[in-house]
Amino acid sequence: MGFESKKFRSAAAQNTLPARYRAALQKHPFLLFGLPFIATMVAGSFFLTPATALRYERHDRKVRQLNKEEELGIGKERRKVDMREEYYRLAAKDLDDWEQKRVKRLPGEHDGVL
Repeated sequence: MGFESKKFRSAAAQNTLPARYRAALQKHPFLLFGLPFIATMVAGSFFLTPATALRYERHDRKVRQLNKEEELGIGKERRKVDMREEYYRLAAKDLDDWEQKRVKRLPGEHDGVL
């Protein structure tokens, strides 16, 4: 056993709570570290389950309210949308004031129709 394996700790440092915990942890690692960790995880699961359930219940209430509004007929007065009708309606606005313009060609391109 060399000098590096044993660190020097004064008598005052050996009587502190962290020093006693470190010494006991080396003797009983599961009892002082593993068991509290597992207990924290299990307790956290029990505490977080009601919070998660509350979150989903609120979400379900919002969805139910929307369905009730639809049952009252809020969305029934809208007109049906046809994509072709919308295209021609919007295109007709520009039909009255359009001007035909010739696009300038790049040098070397011919004007003939292929």
